[in-house]
Amino acid sequence: MSALVLIVEDEEDLAATLEFNLRREGHATRVAPTGEAALSAVAEDPVPDLVLLDLMLPDVSGTEICRRLKQESRTRNVPIIMLTAKGEEIDRVIGLEVGADDYVVKPFSVRELMLRVRAILRRSRTGETAAPPGGERRFADLRVDAEAHRVWVGAFEVTLTALEFKLLTTLLDRKGRVQTREQLLEEVWQMPSELTTRTVDTHVKRLRQKLGHAGDYIETVRGVGYRFLDKPKEGA
Repeated sequence: MSALVLIVEDEEDLAATLEFNLRREGHATRVAPTGEAALSAVAEDPVPDLVLLDLMLPDVSGTEICRRLKQESRTRNVPIIMLTAKGEEIDRVIGLEVGADDYVVKPFSVRELMLRVRAILRRSRTGETAAPPGGERRFADLRVDAEAHRVWVGAFEVTLTALEFKLLTTLLDRKGRVQTREQLLEEVWQMPSELTTRTVDTHVKRLRQKLGHAGDYIETVRGVGYRFLDKPKEGA
């Protein structure tokens, strides 16, 4: 499963190590030592299949780079693994809130990172870990094919990230039941339920925007969490 991986890292030795190991795994690589270089690199064809992104860069922060990539239609579905020396929970939260798919704290095992790269590339191409079993689901004009990792609203297909897809299917499978933010953090993000964060709210907002009018099927239960409608509203 060969891929093009963009390495955004200002430590030359680490960038060289990552490049060597990725190429040994059969991947092609590009290296960008700064945030601006990274933005230039993703503007080139082909678009990377994966970005390894250092949080602490000499010019633009890794979180800002991540935010920009997720806002651009051309790169919003490219998976991102953040690499950083910061191990505080809040840094991980911020990274995930702006759209990172994984977070690795330095120093890390290169072997472990390669396993994560392999898993995320597999997930991004097949939806394997994001899609629960059970085939197709329908709700009003919303159609979700879990096995193919595809979503349609009416005749139009909606492109979701792996996390957005998992969030949608988790809510849809429990329609009519309130899911607290703590439950969603544990089950969708595998993060501690006691963590205070707006990660869930940020992703629900983004998911609703992508679904258009079908985003209204996800209700906010004030002070608690979110609930997918138990049945379509009349006329839907």
